[in-house]
Formats: sequence, structure tokens, C-alpha cells
Amino acid sequence: MLTDPIADMLTRMRNALLIRNEKLDIPASKIKVEIAKILKEEGFIKSYKIIKDKKQGSLRLTLKYTTEGEPVMSGLQRISKPGRRVYVGKDEIPRVVGGVGIAVLTTSRGILTDKKCRTEGLGGEVLCYIW
Repeated sequence: MLTDPIADMLTRMRNALLIRNEKLDIPASKIKVEIAKILKEEGFIKSYKIIKDKKQGSLRLTLKYTTEGEPVMSGLQRISKPGRRVYVGKDEIPRVVGGVGIAVLTTSRGILTDKKCRTEGLGGEVLCYIW
């Protein structure tokens, strides 16, 4: 049993990027699908697909690389952990790498990026940074 499935997802993505894998399968959950949807919208991954099976299913991510073969994502960092939750107000939302990266937050309106939280005036729990 995993104690932190989001950290597991980020670690699997980091490892796949290091060895230049194009596709990556991880155990699916609603929160991981929402994070994958944000990554797709922000242009960090090419696509994602939910593969059904008799258990919880898998989430297949297709990672994105530049024409030179370099990964589009250069860093992934888990912020809020099960032992230490990190919450921010609407005025304290962090900028990741000077606005180049994104912060993924869970709010009362679902999982959103830092930019959407600023426009909607919401704070929440900072899940991770991606740049």
C-alpha cells in the first residue's frame, strides 16, 4: 500500500523522463487523472488515457519531448506531504521558476493551477510544482 500516491506518480514521471521513455503507466485514481488533465492543458505531456481493468485501472501518460529529444518537463517537486500539509491563502500562491512552471493546488472547486487560483481568488493545499 502506498502512503503517498501523488509522490509515487511524480517519481515515476521523473524516472521515465530520465531514461527518455515516451509512455508511462501508473495506477489510476481521480486525483491523478485531474493532475494529468492539468499537465495536458499546460503542455507538459502529449496525452493521457485511462486503461480499464478489473482492479483500479491504469493511467497511461505520453510524455512530451523537444525536437532535440530533451524533456519538456525539467523538474517535478512534491510540496504538501501526508506528514506535513502546506496550505496557502489566495494572496500567498507561489510562482514557480518565475512563472515558467506551475503549482498544482487542490481547492474547494477542485484541482487547479496557480494561475486559475489567482484569477478566481482561491487558496488551497499546494500539491506539487512542475517546471
